[in-house]
Order: sequence, then C-alpha cells, then structure tokens
Amino acid sequence: MAHPAVSDPAESAAMTSMADLSRQHSSLDQDDIDHLHRLGAEWAFLADLCFADLLLYVRSTDAKWVVVDQVRPATNQTMYVTDYIGTWAQRGAAVLSQAADENTIIEADLDTPDDGARTRMMAIPVARNGRVIAILSKEWEVRSGRTLGELERSYKEIFDKFVVMIQTGTFPFAGRVADSSAAPRVGDGVLSLDADGTVTYVSPNANSALHRVGIQANPVGMRLAELGFHDGPVRQAFERLEPVVEEFEQGADVTLLSRCVPLVHDTESGPVVVGGLMLMRDVTELRKRDRLLLSKDATIREIHHRVKNNLQTISSLLRLQARRLTNPEAKAAVQESVRRIRTIALVHESLSREPGEDIAFIEIVRPLLRLAEEGLQSPDRPVRFTVTGDGGRIPANTATPLSVVLTELLQNAVDHGFPEGSAGGQVSVALTQNQHRLDVRVIDNGRGVAPGFDLDASTGLGLSIVRTLVTTELNGTIDMRPARTQDLDDAKLGDGSSHQHGTVVELSVPTVV
Repeated sequence: MAHPAVSDPAESAAMTSMADLSRQHSSLDQDDIDHLHRLGAEWAFLADLCFADLLLYVRSTDAKWVVVDQVRPATNQTMYVTDYIGTWAQRGAAVLSQAADENTIIEADLDTPDDGARTRMMAIPVARNGRVIAILSKEWEVRSGRTLGELERSYKEIFDKFVVMIQTGTFPFAGRVADSSAAPRVGDGVLSLDADGTVTYVSPNANSALHRVGIQANPVGMRLAELGFHDGPVRQAFERLEPVVEEFEQGADVTLLSRCVPLVHDTESGPVVVGGLMLMRDVTELRKRDRLLLSKDATIREIHHRVKNNLQTISSLLRLQARRLTNPEAKAAVQESVRRIRTIALVHESLSREPGEDIAFIEIVRPLLRLAEEGLQSPDRPVRFTVTGDGGRIPANTATPLSVVLTELLQNAVDHGFPEGSAGGQVSVALTQNQHRLDVRVIDNGRGVAPGFDLDASTGLGLSIVRTLVTTELNGTIDMRPARTQDLDDAKLGDGSSHQHGTVVELSVPTVV
C-alpha cells in the first residue's frame, strides 16, 4: 500500500471539520468554504469514475498545503487506508502549488515510496469566480501492462468532463442541489448521455436494470423516451442545470432510483449542457420491504385501536354493573377495576397513534393525571397534579404495566395522603431518563407515611399490584418513604414549614428490552 502525499498524521493537528481546517489555516471566506462543502457532498461518484482516491487540499497562509477532505472509490481498492484529513502535504506539494499558480491541470509522478509502487497525482484546480481556492488531487498506483476496458475508458471520459467543470467553477453546482447521500453510486449503473439526451454508453449493471424493465434493445444511439424509459430526471436536470434525484416505477413492478447530473460547459453567453450522467439503482426489493413494514405498522396500530375500543366497552359494562350494586365495598372494587381498565385503554390509544414499537411516556402521563383529577379528588379535598420532565421513549411492553403502577401510586397518594375532609394538597410526578433507565418520583405533601413503613409488608391491593408489577413485569426497583423538606422543596411543594409531611415514592425501571 502506497504512502500518502502528506505528512505523518500523528505529527499533525487533530482531525477536524473541513470548515474548521479552512478557517484555521487559510484565508478562504465563507462562500469559498461553502463551495468546497458542496464539492465534498458530491464527489463520491467522481472517485468511483476515476477508480482512485481523491484528496482536497487548501493552501495555508504560510504557503503550505493541508488536506481538508478525502474520499475513497467504491469501484477500486483504496490507496490510503488511513484518513489524512488535517495533515500537511509533503510529497507532491510542488505540483499542488504549480497547478494553483498556473490554474492548470498537472499530472505527475509522486516520489517513489518505500514499497516501490509507482504512484501518480493529478492536481485539479478548484475554481470559484475565476479564483483557485483549492486543489482536488486524484492519487493512484500505476499498474503497467494492462489496457483499459470499455467501461474504464467510458468512466474516464466522463470524469475528465467533470474535471473541466471543476477547473472552470461550474462544478459543484450552486444553489439548491438534490441530496446525494441516498442516491445511486457508479457501481449501481451508469448511463452516459449527450447534449440531446441520446445514450452514448450503458454500463453492464445499468443494462441489467433496463432488461428488468423489459427493454431488450441496445439503448446506445437512442433517447430514453424512444426506449419507453422514464426520462423525467434527464429533462429536469438539463432544463434546471442542476442534479435531479427521482424515484419512479418503470414497468409493472420495478422501482428505480435515479440521479441525473448534467455536464455543463461555460460559455460567454452562459452555461450550456453538453451531456449528462445518469446513475440508477433497482430498489424494488427495498421498497417492497418498506411497504411491508408500513403495512405491519398500520396493522399494529389498528390492533391497538381495537383493543382500546374493547377495553372501553368492558369499562362501560362494569360501570353499568356498579350502578346496580348496593354494597359499598363491592361498588368501590368495581370502580377501581374500571379505573385500571381505563388506564390500560389509554396506553393502547396512545400506541394506536404512535408509529413504531415505543412511545413517548409523557404522552401517557399527562392523560393519566387528567384522569386522576377527574376521578380521585372531590370538592372537599382538592388535589392538584403536576408533572416535570418527559421520561423519553419507552417500549410498548413497558408502557402498560408502568402506567398501571403510576395510576395506583396516584390513587394511593390521594386516598392516604389526603383523606376525606382534609384541605387537599398537591402531587408531583418527576420523570428522568438516565442511561436506559426511567426514574419516576411521585411526591405528595399529604399526611405522609409512618417512619417505619415497609412497602414489602403492605397488604393493600393497590400497593401489592404495584410491588408485583415493578419487580416481576418491569424488573425494576421501588421505594416508599416519608418526604424530607428537601424533597418537597425540589418538587415545589414546600411552604417553608419545618413540620411538613408528605410521601416520596421512587421508582426505577429499565427501558431497554
């Protein structure tokens, strides 16, 4: 493997972004740096076309050259396995300076490295508004005794046209440019077009894609429309003088993703299209999987919606049953069951609106607090509920038991902290997401629990449900203790009194399944 035309990166400044390096070492203005950014966003296909590593050099204020960006080819083995961004040029520095000073493309041998491999550099001036602002360097190992095939010759011709555009400042394109991050690469398939949109070359992979859509004829010498192929990206790119990315269905069941880049020649009367490069990739199977995932997601949400409706029906039936009961204990038990069922229905309602298999917990907590305000307080004991934090997103199979636990804790806070006839008070719920764990604190300023209270020894149904769900279903921990003054102050429930009471429940559950 050849050594790069740069100094040892261990002896240079730490790597950073292209913009930071350019500002730190050169006198380029922001518009120049933006031009280089656009080049860096576009040049992956250039490395593929020339089968070589590309490095972008900027001249520093003390006339040295620093590498500010680098890209490797997907069509050939890279010459540099190490990133050299942020390093100083040594081999080939004179070539870089000459290309910049003369605004000319220079190809020259680099100094022979230790392993004896012959390496060459093509220094290409990067111009903007008639000024050379950087040098784009194509660097590769020379392999003698091998002639170029048709594909390599065609790719080289296309690359050479882009080289001229870079030198004259017409590439990269200014203004709005289609995102190339998800666009096809050269290895996916290449069509070369002339100024009239006539096909001049088709790569083997592009030819295979044409065959899959039913085009068996030789496309060379024909326009895409004459072949029955969608030519919208080509027409738009040629008319707008900018790259166009478009996904379209061709034939009965084939989906293609294409990117057309116009080849532009700068004239006195303005830029003129002299050809185009069309990259295409068959994304049929990928889109089929996307549609299956969307269908699965829609089905899951519909199931949650139906479960919510069924739970609401059960809740309504239980409320009707409760009206016929005369025993106060039986009526209270049914009402508690209705409240728990409504909590579970609320979770399914939220899941029916959320894509994916997790949910923002705050979207469940807020409705739970509204349910608590409606069902737990009374005029003679007003209780105000507040929530802080959002708790992040949690898995769906955690949301249901956690919501039931929170409902039970809210009911316990009201029933035991603010008995009938009391002046009421406040209950605060604090949510914190901490390294794949959700911490929940429920704090009230009610009469509090006894100093020796033991949650594990509690025999009440509500706390028994809480303890079982937390330790078995959620694999979490829970603690209940009397509130300290600092707890009430942190929850903004204190009034400055040193004789305040209250209860704190601290709950922690994992959010990674």
